[in-house]
Amino acid sequence: MATAEHGSGLQIKPMDQFVVKPLFGDGPIEWYTPTNVTLWMGIAILAMVALLVLSTRRRAIVPSRGQSVAELFYGFIHKMVEDIVGHEGLKFFPYVMTLFMFVFLSNFLGLIPTSFTTTSHIAVTGTLALLVFVTVTVVGFVRKGPAFLAMFWVTSAPLALRPILALIEVISYFVRPLSHSVRLGGNLLAGHAVIKVFAGFAGAMGVASFVPVLAIAAMYGLEVLVSAVQAYVFTILTCVYLRDAVGEAHH
Repeated sequence: MATAEHGSGLQIKPMDQFVVKPLFGDGPIEWYTPTNVTLWMGIAILAMVALLVLSTRRRAIVPSRGQSVAELFYGFIHKMVEDIVGHEGLKFFPYVMTLFMFVFLSNFLGLIPTSFTTTSHIAVTGTLALLVFVTVTVVGFVRKGPAFLAMFWVTSAPLALRPILALIEVISYFVRPLSHSVRLGGNLLAGHAVIKVFAGFAGAMGVASFVPVLAIAAMYGLEVLVSAVQAYVFTILTCVYLRDAVGEAHH
């Protein structure tokens, strides 16, 4: 939003769109308070159910548009899991599919004017990344036992370097949730903030506003691409991490 108040000049507040607000009233936000974040996460879940469940209830040889889209996503993620994690990893296909669809739909719902981009918040993306981290760690120890720790020991390196590399591997392993979540949230937050800045200039430039409007159109197109790519990257990294727990260690 851009304002020019009392001669103080143009004021643009691109981060206001990311403020978490209660849906009812103006009181403090507790863990149980319905907010704009929970509203749009709920909408994303309803959209997922509509696409993957309701549109495929009456499956037919000649699919409807909804069934075609659902089958496209299903085949895409199924192939990704099988190619990266392996046949044993298909047990986690429902989990990976759910993650992808939630992130994908949340990203695109956030492109609707006046909506809220839930995946721009580290509280959301961090929770998803922590779930992946805990899942991979638990599955790795359940399936491999203490042998899961072998992934930190780089046997192809010279013996003198292995302890140093093991320390680096351990640090990188525990940094995964941070990098996994910040990559997604940071890209969406930055893109939406830039669009809001251009929108502020468009509202203040008068007849020359067509310049920032063109910039907004270009940035919006880029954000559409980023929304799809970031959902893909989040999912493919999840598959790579699952491969450590299910398959053989790779260095």
